[in-house]
Amino acid sequence: MQYLEADEVNVTETRSHRYPTYATPILIIVRYCIYKNIRLIFFFETQLQSGAEKITCVMQKVVGSLALGWAALDSAITVSFLKKNAMAIDISTLDARYLDSCKRHGVVPNSAVLSWFYKAKIQKSSHEKCSIVVLLDHLRAADFSPLIDVFLEIDSSNIDAVDILHESPIILTEEYVLSMIRTINLKLRLVELRDVSFGKDFFRDLSHDGLACQVLKLRSSHFQKLNMVGGFLQLHTLNLDYCTHLTSLQKDCFACMPNLMRLSMCETRVANLWTTSAVLSKIPSLVELRFQTCPCCENTGPCPMSSNTDDSLTIDDVPSMDECLSNDCQITVSSELQRIGLLELSSDNALPVSKKHGHLQKEVSFSEMHVQHKNGSLLSGLNWDLTDAAIALKYCISHHPSPICFEKHYRDYMIASLPLLQVLDNLLIRKMDREKAKTIFSKYYEYLPYKRQPESVVTVLQKREMGSSTIHDRKSLKPKQPTSYKKSPYFFSRSLCATKLGAWPLLYPVSNISYTSKQESKQLRPRQFEYHPSNSSLMVFGTLDGEIVVFNHESGNIVGYSPSIGAANSVLGLCWLKKCPSKLLAGSDNGSLNLYDINHMPPNIADAYCSSGIVTYDRFEQLTSVHVNSTDDWFLVSGYSKHVALYDIGSGKRLKLFNNMHREPINVAKFSNHSPSIFATSSFDHDVKLWDLRQTLERPCYTSSSSRGNVMVCFSPDDLYLLVSTVDNEVKQLLAADGRVHMNFEIASTGSAHNYTRSYYMNGRDYIISGSCDEKVVRICCAQTGRRLRDVYLEDRGSGNSMTVQSLRGDPFRDFNMSVLAANMHRNSKWEVIKVNLLASSNCAKESYHGESVHPSYSLGG
Repeated sequence: MQYLEADEVNVTETRSHRYPTYATPILIIVRYCIYKNIRLIFFFETQLQSGAEKITCVMQKVVGSLALGWAALDSAITVSFLKKNAMAIDISTLDARYLDSCKRHGVVPNSAVLSWFYKAKIQKSSHEKCSIVVLLDHLRAADFSPLIDVFLEIDSSNIDAVDILHESPIILTEEYVLSMIRTINLKLRLVELRDVSFGKDFFRDLSHDGLACQVLKLRSSHFQKLNMVGGFLQLHTLNLDYCTHLTSLQKDCFACMPNLMRLSMCETRVANLWTTSAVLSKIPSLVELRFQTCPCCENTGPCPMSSNTDDSLTIDDVPSMDECLSNDCQITVSSELQRIGLLELSSDNALPVSKKHGHLQKEVSFSEMHVQHKNGSLLSGLNWDLTDAAIALKYCISHHPSPICFEKHYRDYMIASLPLLQVLDNLLIRKMDREKAKTIFSKYYEYLPYKRQPESVVTVLQKREMGSSTIHDRKSLKPKQPTSYKKSPYFFSRSLCATKLGAWPLLYPVSNISYTSKQESKQLRPRQFEYHPSNSSLMVFGTLDGEIVVFNHESGNIVGYSPSIGAANSVLGLCWLKKCPSKLLAGSDNGSLNLYDINHMPPNIADAYCSSGIVTYDRFEQLTSVHVNSTDDWFLVSGYSKHVALYDIGSGKRLKLFNNMHREPINVAKFSNHSPSIFATSSFDHDVKLWDLRQTLERPCYTSSSSRGNVMVCFSPDDLYLLVSTVDNEVKQLLAADGRVHMNFEIASTGSAHNYTRSYYMNGRDYIISGSCDEKVVRICCAQTGRRLRDVYLEDRGSGNSMTVQSLRGDPFRDFNMSVLAANMHRNSKWEVIKVNLLASSNCAKESYHGESVHPSYSLGG
């Protein structure tokens, strides 16, 4: 018994014949060990000479010894039985025990259950693998107790496998179902459940306690974040299709599934490439993955139609897009496809073009489309998918796709991130696919910021102590980095950032401030915000009700508060003065313009009526933007009009109204950061214009046009570039000197004319952050290469609902930090400012912030 204090139990016994009277205590121990995740191994090799008393004594010692080790067990361990010379219970015995148990429980035997045993007998007599398929839809509550009695013996029987299926909306007792599943245990092969009859607690217990099955299919609307922590050691196939509320995967949610080989998550809401690939890369056995279904495939394996049925045809025979545009190859599209509006023919009536908008897709059968090759062979749609050009066409007619499938280069990203994967979305991954994916990944994505190589923090610190000039490759006298690069003052700070950047950034709200006045209890709702230009801890936000709140975003304390002046209105414009940073300018949608001094703003909301020192300027109707120049002499005001006004800060007078600067309303006018007379305007007329107050403003310095209405324009911190954002994710960087396009960031559009996009710089001018009012994601791209570094998804930690991006700013004092103004449109239009720290992991956030626990926000990730 020297093994009993460990997590494995060995019970020894060698009689060549069975001890039926000892079966019950042994099974009790087995079930108890299984419940506690103990690895239990039985060797029937030595003879027990004292009969039942000896067995009872052994079992008592086993129980006592096991109890000593349970507290130390923190992971599920495989339960295995090595039985020699032990005769299995036959199916007829199980059938008889079921009838006997029904009699003891006073239950009429269920004919469906009897038919299951009968089918198993037929299989056994035909020398086939026999299995029992338990259809939960055919069971009543009274049927479970007799069945559980029988399944106590199932591990010792000659039944090869037990499958449990549930598809109908029949209400079942959750405790009975869970108890029966756990009783079957070792012989459990397939479990397929839908949540129509089960509540959230059932699936939570299932996820936390684990199962011994090999295949698990769950269709549940209760999963929002997948967090399976129980023992699933035998599981090789997991199907989560149609879990329509599932948005994200927890960091270690598959750590309990070391043998998982096949995973399907079609028609979920999983969208984040970075967090998803980071989770999946930790599964050592994953070879098949699916986020969208092939119309003719039920499982995750390669589609049988994707390999050429004609051996004479090779990959080179599959028509390319160029062939399709020639007379050698013709695509025919059924009238039904054209009628439902999914595909329309181009001018030459040969090439179908997708009419996809957003994530809305119609389901179309591949049988409705075919390609006629020049040699006369008819190739299926899936054969045609083997070409790069046709993969895009597959996505247009894919079935049940998750949002992640609509990310540009989704397939290449997943292939490059998961080198062991063999099948993706029912398509085989070939060597040429991997080579192409590697090229695409390096062209469009950054694995680590500033193209750094993976290093540990310790290594970077050691190099810093030794000095960058001593960094050499041991095999070469040449430096690993160019000399000019190593001399950069940002060399080590950027290297440290690269080591700390993860897929799950820390997100937490900083504007969740409420107060109780004499009249009411009120929650402050931010509408616009700005970091302080010189104090790294201060931030100001204006509310939907016209209030101005200055607060310390590190401690959460209010520094100054000013109530709305006059009728309630939304603050749309905020700008700090540079030379006198205690003052800030605020403009509201009712046209009011006020200059505040935070030194005269009371920190106590109850004393807000005592505030003084407010300077009021002439109104500017339909105001949307205010901005102060670099010397604090003037400020610009624009709005929902074609005009821009110039004000003198010192005198408070409007100096000039520039009429008809654009053909449509001017949403934003911004001064440059260093020249006090240069400013840019962006308008919904698709034009961005640069102006100089030292010249007559009859014509701009230059005009740059976009394909959509412009929402935002801002200068880079060094005024070298202009960052322009239009409606629906058209983001580009212009050379400020002449307006030429320097970088187009190629962010996918959604098709919405109301998806207003805003973009700003982060880390100086190294990266840009971009978000849109109809989307829940902030995209981070390198400003010099356009490569995507990360996507950050926003979520209301209280309700779990997604939050859309209304505005955002990069932290001017902290690299890879930003704040986002987000709105939860499903919860009384809740607005709040959320800080995002890309260098801190939400999975490790245990600390408190502003007196409350910081909960990770996963983004649909990150």
